[in-house]
Amino acid sequence: MSASGGNKAIIAALLANSGIAVTKFIAFAISGSSAMLAEGVHSVADAGNQGLLLLGGKQAKKQADTEHPFGYGRERYVYAFVVSIVLFSVGGMFSLYEGVSKLQDPHPLEQAWLPITVLLIAIVLESFSLRTAVRESNLVRGKQSWIAFVRHAKAPELPVVLLEDVAALLGLVLALFGVGLTIVTGDSLWDAVGTIAIGILLIIVAIILGIETKSLLVGEGATVKQRNIIRDAINAHPDVRSLIHMKTLYLGPEELMVAAKIDFGAHAKLVDVAASIDSVEREIREAEPMARVIYIEPDVYRRPPEAAPPTDAIVIVGND
Repeated sequence: MSASGGNKAIIAALLANSGIAVTKFIAFAISGSSAMLAEGVHSVADAGNQGLLLLGGKQAKKQADTEHPFGYGRERYVYAFVVSIVLFSVGGMFSLYEGVSKLQDPHPLEQAWLPITVLLIAIVLESFSLRTAVRESNLVRGKQSWIAFVRHAKAPELPVVLLEDVAALLGLVLALFGVGLTIVTGDSLWDAVGTIAIGILLIIVAIILGIETKSLLVGEGATVKQRNIIRDAINAHPDVRSLIHMKTLYLGPEELMVAAKIDFGAHAKLVDVAASIDSVEREIREAEPMARVIYIEPDVYRRPPEAAPPTDAIVIVGND
């Protein structure tokens, strides 16, 4: 994913949520709707989250140093994980608290037309934000389903913005449902129910985001397609007798580390092995541009006594 594509979606969401938050708080102050307050806090949390994503992208561009020799690419994962925490605590838990408080101390809505108007305008603005996120995601999603894209994307910005925008739209619909039924029935219970539903929705989205970004923080390897491309590039090299072992790790959304143990032949000279390693590294980078950090260890494949001579290069993925 290009950083520019992710930034376009983030900035669109940031502008939408900032404007929406102000109007929601004004509507809450006039109407007293707890659903409007919950939605206002939700929009503030979303705007803050987009700011965190932009900050993470900036921090990730810092040059590698002695303390962080592999660079700061994972800063983007850290800030995406913080987003899930903010969404859970500020958005979800506050909405639950406000909804329960409204159940315990109900009060009627005033100027009911105002929150309805604000919610309808917010739905339109959020739809534009979501459309931007969808358009930018389609540029990199390929043939993946949306669920697969969110689960397997190595760059966290677009999946985070997508989930936030979807949650925002659903939250607005729930708020509209709660306020609308409160107006129709005259019972503020529905406003409280809508607020609680918003809180539950935000907590679910935050948990999904937390799970996905945690996996990136722990360290994910290359996709199956990428592993196959790298393996084939190594195996195709004329100096390689066999690929004994290979591991990959994303150092950041756009930087992949490859470590491989390769058999160049038991009697190859050191100077020839060094030249072969340089050549293999070039072939890997040409085949998979994200493979920017490559470590190759020359070794000799030792097959078990009973095993037949290998007819093709061997790939062993796992702990060795």
